[in-house]
Amino acid sequence: MSATPQRHRRTRRLTLTALAVTAGAGAMVAAALPAGAASGGGAAKSRTVDVQLLSFNDFHGTLEPPQGSSGNVTERQADGTTKAIPAGGVEYLATSLREARKGHEYSVTAAAGDMIGGSPMLSGLFHDEPSIEALNKLDLDVTGVGNHEFDEGKAELRRMAYGGCHPVEGCFEPGKEFTGSEFKFLAANVTDEKTKRPMMNPTFIWKKGDVKIGFIGVTLEGTADIVTAEGVKGLKFEDEVESINKYAAELNKQGVKSIVALIHEGGLPANGAYNYDCDVPGAGAGISGPIVDIAKNLDPKVDALVTGHTHQAYACTIPDPAGNPRMVTSAASYGRLFTDTTLTYDRQTKDIVRTPVSSPKPVNKVVTRDQPKASDMTELIQRWSELAAPIANRPQGFISADIPGRGSEAPEKPLGDLIADAQLEALAPADKGGAQLALMNPGGIRADLAYKAAGDEGDGVVTYGESYTVQPFNNMMNIVDLTGAQLITALQQQVSGPVNGASPKILQVSKGFTYTLDMTRSGADRIVVDSVKLNGAAIDPAKTYRVAMNEFLAGGGDGFTVLKEHKNKLVGAPDLDCFNAYLGKSTAANPIVPPVADRITVIK
Repeated sequence: MSATPQRHRRTRRLTLTALAVTAGAGAMVAAALPAGAASGGGAAKSRTVDVQLLSFNDFHGTLEPPQGSSGNVTERQADGTTKAIPAGGVEYLATSLREARKGHEYSVTAAAGDMIGGSPMLSGLFHDEPSIEALNKLDLDVTGVGNHEFDEGKAELRRMAYGGCHPVEGCFEPGKEFTGSEFKFLAANVTDEKTKRPMMNPTFIWKKGDVKIGFIGVTLEGTADIVTAEGVKGLKFEDEVESINKYAAELNKQGVKSIVALIHEGGLPANGAYNYDCDVPGAGAGISGPIVDIAKNLDPKVDALVTGHTHQAYACTIPDPAGNPRMVTSAASYGRLFTDTTLTYDRQTKDIVRTPVSSPKPVNKVVTRDQPKASDMTELIQRWSELAAPIANRPQGFISADIPGRGSEAPEKPLGDLIADAQLEALAPADKGGAQLALMNPGGIRADLAYKAAGDEGDGVVTYGESYTVQPFNNMMNIVDLTGAQLITALQQQVSGPVNGASPKILQVSKGFTYTLDMTRSGADRIVVDSVKLNGAAIDPAKTYRVAMNEFLAGGGDGFTVLKEHKNKLVGAPDLDCFNAYLGKSTAANPIVPPVADRITVIK
């Protein structure tokens, strides 16, 4: 059962007193209905029919229940306190979606990107084929692409869509060829630089009987800034609003008036609880971030927005440019939630009826773990687990307590320090690059390290599968020359510029590298320059330092453009190899103690 009470929605009828609002904006239109007419029943069809839209986002190949804090959702209680609820796991997500669909003649399931990429080992080891198989079984109809769909490049994304065995590793299961997705990937704002055409379908039209709903899928315009450059070479990522408006007009020309945008860009609610009401004190008052401007500028032809990327939960009503209410939703991440939305379809206008803010809104529902597991998903997990077991269950090291990473909201994360230390230790020897410090991007930390055993390995044991889940991208390490001035600029780019000015990305740093981050200031001034030190000595702007970082950062990813100006690059070992080597020096008697995370002094 969901932690949120079920809302039983009945078909809403338009009456002679219904309000008429702006045409083309999902208008309420005055109409009389035959007496006793019901949605889909009786001798005559009713004027309107309710279509159930189930949606989720940022699944990231999370087939098994996510561990640590990433495996919980926060629920706000009536007395203002909060409660953590264990959630997620595709066995439970399948059960939740299948139960939700019962009794709904018209039901469509959509997603807003990052279905794959950044995945735990069970999926990532097999290039996310297990996740595509699972999403097929979930009866997903359509998803927009997200930035992580490009982790392995555009050719691999097309393989996910259309099938075929891996070009290097071949087929993973004897006698079986990967068949690809049964759902549609949409990429309306991703175009080929040469042909100017979308690299994949921009739109999808879902049909059942006389009901038609169009979907437009886009990823964030800044995708090229947050993925490895080689993976998106030759592609252009265009403005989300312009792209959606363009294809909304095209769908209208095809007679499709009901439109849902699947947008891999999101917002930040004022409260992290999944059941927080972001429409208090007014519509959309409790949410900020990029999705707000997008929502306010999208053509009124678009009736609802399913969003993602920020891994937050919200169900808001942000007025469109015509002033009409429009739903904007996101279901956190990792399959811990799904959103249940009712779209009231007018058969005469072929448009979605925009209900007042006071009417029932979309609701985020928890994928709890106290419900039956879907047996087909259990079989899928067991089958792929058997293939992965010889590698996944291999112990890598030992920890004395939980080491927060992805689940930490602090600027400096204990697991971030640990990863940076591992990179520095691996690449400090002269013949390995002579690194003096290491920098790690926070988005590359995909999980926590949990002390409690996930299987039968024992508490405190870190398996290969768990270390892989933390660092799944297989980024090659680069050791480069940077001047002290460039290092300081890199720190300033954490909290300034077009990419990180509004939403800072704080680099994780190796031991011995320290500085003060003053959040009472603004922009680049938040970095207290004379506090930046290496092993107690002030950074000299004119001096050259050897710095270790992954190839994503060295390519200027996450808005750190100054890092592309490096010199004397040496390519080192993969980041996961560095991490596992560091873990491998620990023992049960001498486990790794979580770093205290005191390298960055934060003034709030």
